Amino acid sequence: MAAAAASASMSATAVLIPRVPAAIRTTRCSALPPLPPRVPTSSFSSSVKLTPESRRFPFLQTKATEDTSVDTGELFDDLKEKWDKVENKTTVLLYGGGAIVAVWLSSILVGAINSVPLLPKIMELVGLGYSGWFVYRYLLFKSSRKELATDIEALKKKIAGTE
Repeated sequence: MAAAAASASMSATAVLIPRVPAAIRTTRCSALPPLPPRVPTSSFSSSVKLTPESRRFPFLQTKATEDTSVDTGELFDDLKEKWDKVENKTTVLLYGGGAIVAVWLSSILVGAINSVPLLPKIMELVGLGYSGWFVYRYLLFKSSRKELATDIEALKKKIAGTE
């Protein structure tokens, strides 16, 4: 009787096993579609190929003409002439070096802020709030747009030194 029960349970399990080749029998734990097959790297060439995006937007394509050559001698002569016109060369060098150091320090600061868990999201919210305030304050109404334009013109004159 035990042998009959064992053979009955084995026949039940044999029916439940799918008869699919092992190469096809893969389990997918994701609902995402599978990736397209990889293109071998040897098929890439140095020539420019049109991608589907460039076919959709042909107006974004540019072609180089033969007149795109830059005369480096003329460029260096212009730079040398402008450098000779500068009166305070040490001040220009100090400002340039200070700008490079400021960019370097700001990149370090942004990296440190980005590593704090909640701070980047809070900064995004602050930026979004400020952008909303700016639109409401300066761009929404005609009188405030005129005010913004006059403020920008005054700033341009102040920077240029014509005021």
